[in-house]
Amino acid sequence: MAISKEKKTEIIKQYARKEGDTGSPEVQIAVLTYDINSLNDHLKVNKKDHHSYVGLLKKIGHRRNLLKYLRDNDVQRYRELIQSLGLRR
Repeated sequence: MAISKEKKTEIIKQYARKEGDTGSPEVQIAVLTYDINSLNDHLKVNKKDHHSYVGLLKKIGHRRNLLKYLRDNDVQRYRELIQSLGLRR
């Protein structure tokens, strides 16, 4: 269920704003989006896994807060990220 190291570094390279960037909102949102999508796939198969469902809700809330922060501080970066990740907003 956890994201593999190779996949995480690939996501970080794709969304990093500069070399070695792992903490920008874009990177954090992209990693959370990958986790959320994988948890959604897991929960489609395992409908009674309530523990993972609670974790999914926490990740969704965290991503929502990061998106709000990015929208409030830089609308252009927010719009580009939403477009590239394919999120509905």
